[in-house]
Amino acid sequence: MKALLLAILLITAGRVWAQEPGAPGEAQAAPRAWQSLSPQQQQLLHNFQGTWNTLPPEKQQALARGSQRWINMSPEQRAGAQQRFRQWQALPPQERQLVRERWRQFKALPPEEQQRVRQQFQRFRQMPLAERQALRRQWRQMTPEQRRGALQRGGMRPGPRAMPRRFPR
Repeated sequence: MKALLLAILLITAGRVWAQEPGAPGEAQAAPRAWQSLSPQQQQLLHNFQGTWNTLPPEKQQALARGSQRWINMSPEQRAGAQQRFRQWQALPPQERQLVRERWRQFKALPPEEQQRVRQQFQRFRQMPLAERQALRRQWRQMTPEQRRGALQRGGMRPGPRAMPRRFPR
């Protein structure tokens, strides 16, 4: 059950960490009553029942969304979420902070740019492993100026240039 709860928290963590409380133009989340959660959500979040009313509304909403996502997942999707959480736990604090910052940067992009990044990432993931590794090596060998230029050109293609790594391995 502990792993289940941790996986739910991981699912919602990216959204919670990426939010700056009270950011200008951001609507404040309304508090969520414990009784408004479904019985399945209450069961998943039972560790929070005693402190639910003391949680910030943003965290209540994130936990409610995460628990609903967990309920709707297939067993395979849940196993994948638990695996990603174990990977997250294994990261050193500095790398976690880097991932959080990359997530904030991604969420700050316009929706069209986010979609472009997702498409590039999917193309990258569909490449053979050897090709991905070669592109990563080439990216690491570039100077910061070369990387900026590549990003401004909208990414790189396989071959003499590398594709920028937008997401952690």
